[in-house]
Amino acid sequence: MAHRARYAHTNLVAKDWRRLAHFYHSVFGCEPVPPERDLSGEWLDRATGIANARIRGVHLRLPGHGDRGPTLEIFQYLDRQEALQPAKTPDRPGLGHLAFQVDDVQAALARVVAAGGGAVGHTVTADIPQAGRITFVYATDPEGNIIELQQWASSKGGREE
Repeated sequence: MAHRARYAHTNLVAKDWRRLAHFYHSVFGCEPVPPERDLSGEWLDRATGIANARIRGVHLRLPGHGDRGPTLEIFQYLDRQEALQPAKTPDRPGLGHLAFQVDDVQAALARVVAAGGGAVGHTVTADIPQAGRITFVYATDPEGNIIELQQWASSKGGREE
Protein backbone atom coordinates (compact mmCIF):
# COMPACT_ATOMS: atom_id res chain seq x y z
CA MET A 1 0.00 0.00 0.00
CA ALA A 2 1.42 3.37 -1.01
CA HIS A 3 1.72 6.05 1.63
CA ARG A 4 0.12 9.34 0.75
CA ALA A 5 1.15 12.64 2.17
CA ARG A 6 -0.04 16.19 1.58
CA TYR A 7 2.09 19.20 2.42
CA ALA A 8 0.37 21.15 5.21
CA HIS A 9 2.42 24.12 6.44
CA THR A 10 5.78 25.67 7.21
CA ASN A 11 6.29 27.15 10.67
CA LEU A 12 8.20 30.34 11.43
CA VAL A 13 8.87 31.07 15.09
CA ALA A 14 8.54 34.84 15.44
CA LYS A 15 9.67 37.43 17.92
CA ASP A 16 6.52 39.45 17.08
CA TRP A 17 3.95 37.24 15.35
CA ARG A 18 1.55 40.06 14.49
CA ARG A 19 4.25 42.14 12.79
CA LEU A 20 5.55 39.15 10.83
CA ALA A 21 2.05 38.05 9.79
CA HIS A 22 1.30 41.61 8.63
CA PHE A 23 4.51 41.59 6.56
CA TYR A 24 3.61 38.35 4.70
CA HIS A 25 0.02 39.51 4.23
CA SER A 26 0.89 42.96 2.88
CA VAL A 27 3.90 42.01 0.75
CA PHE A 28 2.88 38.60 -0.66
CA GLY A 29 -0.90 38.50 -0.21
CA CYS A 30 -0.87 35.61 2.27
CA GLU A 31 -4.38 35.48 3.75
CA PRO A 32 -5.11 34.76 7.44
CA VAL A 33 -6.87 31.45 8.11
CA PRO A 34 -8.93 31.80 11.31
CA PRO A 35 -8.82 31.22 14.14
CA GLU A 36 -5.82 32.96 15.63
CA ARG A 37 -4.08 30.56 17.98
CA ASP A 38 -3.55 31.01 21.72
CA LEU A 39 -2.27 27.64 22.84
CA SER A 40 -1.07 26.36 26.21
CA GLY A 41 -1.53 23.45 28.53
CA GLU A 42 -0.01 20.17 29.58
CA TRP A 43 -0.50 18.72 26.09
CA LEU A 44 1.60 21.53 24.55
CA ASP A 45 4.30 21.16 27.23
CA ARG A 46 4.52 17.45 26.38
CA ALA A 47 4.53 18.04 22.61
CA THR A 48 7.20 20.76 22.66
CA GLY A 49 9.26 19.54 25.60
CA ILE A 50 9.02 23.11 26.99
CA ALA A 51 7.60 23.63 30.47
CA ASN A 52 4.73 26.15 30.62
CA ALA A 53 4.80 26.71 26.85
CA ARG A 54 2.38 29.28 25.49
CA ILE A 55 2.04 30.01 21.78
CA ARG A 56 0.20 32.85 20.03
CA GLY A 57 -0.06 33.12 16.27
CA VAL A 58 -1.88 32.54 13.02
CA HIS A 59 -1.83 30.49 9.84
CA LEU A 60 -1.57 32.39 6.55
CA ARG A 61 -2.73 30.76 3.30
CA LEU A 62 0.11 30.86 0.78
CA PRO A 63 -0.84 32.52 -2.52
CA GLY A 64 -1.46 30.62 -5.73
CA HIS A 65 -2.78 27.33 -4.31
CA GLY A 66 -6.46 27.98 -3.67
CA ASP A 67 -8.54 27.75 -0.52
CA ARG A 68 -7.08 24.41 0.55
CA GLY A 69 -3.44 25.16 -0.17
CA PRO A 70 -0.61 25.06 2.36
CA THR A 71 -0.11 27.70 5.01
CA LEU A 72 2.68 29.63 6.62
CA GLU A 73 2.26 29.11 10.37
CA ILE A 74 3.62 32.09 12.30
CA PHE A 75 3.88 31.34 16.00
CA GLN A 76 5.40 33.27 18.87
CA TYR A 77 6.40 31.49 22.06
CA LEU A 78 5.49 33.83 24.89
CA ASP A 79 7.73 34.27 27.94
CA ARG A 80 10.64 32.53 26.21
CA GLN A 81 14.26 33.15 26.99
CA GLU A 82 16.14 34.83 24.15
CA ALA A 83 18.83 32.44 22.96
CA LEU A 84 21.85 33.44 20.95
CA GLN A 85 21.25 32.39 17.38
CA PRO A 86 23.80 32.20 14.58
CA ALA A 87 23.33 34.70 11.77
CA LYS A 88 20.89 33.57 9.09
CA THR A 89 22.61 33.04 5.75
CA PRO A 90 21.47 31.20 2.60
CA ASP A 91 23.96 28.37 3.27
CA ARG A 92 23.11 27.72 6.96
CA PRO A 93 21.95 24.12 7.60
CA GLY A 94 18.22 23.81 8.26
CA LEU A 95 15.46 25.80 6.59
CA GLY A 96 17.30 27.93 4.05
CA HIS A 97 14.59 30.19 2.68
CA LEU A 98 10.99 30.60 1.58
CA ALA A 99 10.59 31.25 -2.15
CA PHE A 100 7.89 33.33 -3.78
CA GLN A 101 7.40 33.50 -7.54
CA VAL A 102 6.74 37.13 -8.51
CA ASP A 103 6.05 39.06 -11.71
CA ASP A 104 8.80 41.64 -11.11
CA VAL A 105 11.74 40.81 -8.84
CA GLN A 106 12.88 44.42 -8.35
CA ALA A 107 9.36 45.66 -7.55
CA ALA A 108 8.87 42.78 -5.08
CA LEU A 109 12.22 43.55 -3.44
CA ALA A 110 11.17 47.20 -3.10
CA ARG A 111 7.94 46.08 -1.36
CA VAL A 112 9.91 43.81 0.99
CA VAL A 113 12.27 46.64 1.96
CA ALA A 114 9.42 49.17 2.34
CA ALA A 115 7.64 46.73 4.68
CA GLY A 116 10.64 46.40 6.99
CA GLY A 117 12.61 43.60 5.33
CA GLY A 118 16.02 43.81 3.73
CA ALA A 119 18.11 42.80 0.75
CA VAL A 120 20.73 40.03 0.71
CA GLY A 121 23.20 39.99 -2.16
CA HIS A 122 22.33 41.18 -5.64
CA THR A 123 19.66 40.37 -8.21
CA VAL A 124 20.97 37.93 -10.81
CA THR A 125 19.69 36.30 -13.97
CA ALA A 126 20.92 32.85 -14.96
CA ASP A 127 20.08 30.15 -17.46
CA ILE A 128 19.35 26.86 -15.71
CA PRO A 129 19.81 23.94 -18.14
CA GLN A 130 16.51 22.24 -18.99
CA ALA A 131 14.59 24.52 -16.63
CA GLY A 132 14.65 28.01 -18.15
CA ARG A 133 15.92 31.45 -17.24
CA ILE A 134 15.58 32.66 -13.66
CA THR A 135 15.91 36.15 -12.25
CA PHE A 136 16.12 36.11 -8.48
CA VAL A 137 17.35 37.81 -5.34
CA TYR A 138 17.48 36.85 -1.69
CA ALA A 139 15.84 39.16 0.82
CA THR A 140 14.86 39.01 4.49
CA ASP A 141 11.61 39.51 6.32
CA PRO A 142 11.61 41.94 9.29
CA GLU A 143 12.96 39.18 11.59
CA GLY A 144 15.80 38.11 9.32
CA ASN A 145 14.24 34.99 7.77
CA ILE A 146 15.49 34.59 4.22
CA ILE A 147 13.09 34.89 1.29
CA GLU A 148 13.88 34.20 -2.36
CA LEU A 149 12.04 36.37 -4.88
CA GLN A 150 12.08 34.65 -8.25
CA GLN A 151 10.79 35.11 -11.78
CA TRP A 152 11.08 32.34 -14.37
CA ALA A 153 11.05 32.59 -18.16
CA SER A 154 11.48 29.72 -20.58
CA SER A 155 14.72 29.50 -22.51
CA LYS A 156 12.81 30.59 -25.61
CA GLY A 157 11.78 33.84 -23.96
CA GLY A 158 8.21 32.91 -22.99
CA ARG A 159 6.94 32.88 -19.43
CA GLU A 160 7.18 29.50 -17.72
CA GLU A 161 4.36 28.42 -15.40
